[in-house]
Amino acid sequence: MARRAFHDEPMSRVAIWSSRLALFAFVVAALSIIIVRSGLLEIIPALATFAAALVFAGLAILIAFTAFVVIWRQGVPGLGRALLGLFLGLVLLAYPAYLGTRALRLPAISDITTDTANPPRFEVLARLRPRGRNDYPGPQVAALQRSAYPDIAPLELDAPPKVAYDAALALVTKRKWYIGDARAPTLARRDGVIEAVARSPIMGFRDDVVIRVTPIGQGARIDMRSASRFGDHDLGANASRIRSLLEDIDDAVSSAPEPRSPPEKKAPPVKKGQPDKKGQPARR
Repeated sequence: MARRAFHDEPMSRVAIWSSRLALFAFVVAALSIIIVRSGLLEIIPALATFAAALVFAGLAILIAFTAFVVIWRQGVPGLGRALLGLFLGLVLLAYPAYLGTRALRLPAISDITTDTANPPRFEVLARLRPRGRNDYPGPQVAALQRSAYPDIAPLELDAPPKVAYDAALALVTKRKWYIGDARAPTLARRDGVIEAVARSPIMGFRDDVVIRVTPIGQGARIDMRSASRFGDHDLGANASRIRSLLEDIDDAVSSAPEPRSPPEKKAPPVKKGQPDKKGQPARR
């Protein structure tokens, strides 16, 4: 009796299910990201969908290892399908695992500001934020922030407030944040204020930002507040956003050309015998 060729042997069903679960998890994860970024549903159902995708990814990894054992012992084909399930499962779990390590190292706070004594207030964006999340949490959160992010502090510049405000507004626009309100500093209004909405790169979570530009002496002081709309742990995103923007504002203002004063106009020379401005003839 002729022996069957290798390619005629049935593929490992365990390997097939590993790849199927991984592909299904990938589709579910992509769907949840689309839901969050588009705002089609509330954030809680969208996050539950993403969590389900991670569960399927974990199952795909476990079944892939089971498939490796079956393939090794029985010599059936299916190694490629098992490797596909393992790879996709690890890809889906890699970023959440990274975020989990950050959550263990950082405090569970989601409202960061450079001025904990007098934080900038949300006014226009207050209507978009959930109830009870407009006011700064208080001294307990401030103490946690100082311990975890001691470098988050106001930015003081040797530049006029209008120059600092324009630099901040240009950088917010460059980052493609949604600008809810922008009020430049004027003689009637001492402080300049920018309110904007930033989004996380993958899931598209909305974080609200307010920037305050205050004149101090001949320069300006910039305070900033970045707060998440949902959740009690921002995984360091708000502090990173403040740190990055203030550094860019400092660089932009420092590299900006200094305004030049207009040259003084010299009076034309007075000719001999010609009367000067007072009507007296010029002396020889």
